[in-house]
Amino acid sequence: MAFGGSPPTQAAILLAVRVAVLDDYHRIAHTLADWSSLGVEVAFFDRSLTREQLPEALAGFDTLVLMRERTAFLRELLEQLPDLELVVTTGMRNASLDIEYLRARGVRVCGTGIPGYGSRDKLASTIELAWALIFALFKRVPHEDRAIRAGIWQAGLPRNLAGARLGLLGLGRLGAQMVGPARAFGMEVIAWSQNLTPERAAEAGALAVTRDELLALSDVLSIHLVLSERTRGLIGAAELDRMQPSAFLVNTSRGPIVDQRALVDALRSGRIAGAGLDVYDVEPLPADSELLGLENTVLTPHLGYVSREGLAEMYEQVVEDLAAYLRGEPIRVIA
Repeated sequence: MAFGGSPPTQAAILLAVRVAVLDDYHRIAHTLADWSSLGVEVAFFDRSLTREQLPEALAGFDTLVLMRERTAFLRELLEQLPDLELVVTTGMRNASLDIEYLRARGVRVCGTGIPGYGSRDKLASTIELAWALIFALFKRVPHEDRAIRAGIWQAGLPRNLAGARLGLLGLGRLGAQMVGPARAFGMEVIAWSQNLTPERAAEAGALAVTRDELLALSDVLSIHLVLSERTRGLIGAAELDRMQPSAFLVNTSRGPIVDQRALVDALRSGRIAGAGLDVYDVEPLPADSELLGLENTVLTPHLGYVSREGLAEMYEQVVEDLAAYLRGEPIRVIA
């Protein structure tokens, strides 16, 4: 906000602030936090804006609230928003936001959900979704639902979790939460990540193995890694070839960790039995995606990141961020 003449009063500053909340897919953000406590103008936008419409729609807004990795705000778009002074993103990382450009321009960037703060609901949402996909694959829930509606009784045989082996690619805060349910269902749990030690795995209740052993021995391989240059494409054609033909792959982390072209080929050829996917290279998943035509996939639209409880927690933190910035005491600063 730029002012000339006499210093503005706090009330005048607040009246000048305009906040745009983007990607409110379910049109409920206004109900999940006390936005009125800010005393500023807040506008909510659903998914209907196209990339071309964003500059005009957001003209005059000095504050953006972004749902992480939905709409991309890269330099070309940000350059068309000259009034921008603050961006608040859910999460403390946002790969679809050009943070370096904003830092160089002097735009403050804040986030939500720092480790140890407000993380329980996100953990629960992601882990529950991973297990929903595992159950759907083992018990053939979507396939049998479609079959029974078509008049077919017992189109195939489900498999039991008891006695099966869960392989965890990543045993951090999320991966470790998979162990308890697996043990309760009578599953053996093995794990691998680049820096995982046998001692750390044992503490979490899993057995540390090599990457090749993880691929070869898992009845279901569940991915729980952060996307980075080191993990991008970590599961490709060679890795899928090492998996059992009866094995399932579940990804609730990030799409590009798995080579999607290689995965489609493996699923189509039967080199693995199926996949449960919540994340994709491009989101929303394009209407012409080959994944949509495969019978041995269970697909969900990046639900692991969101739940009513989780969204409420994130938006409450967004309001905290905004209030702190308006006081001149920004918190959870990314840039």
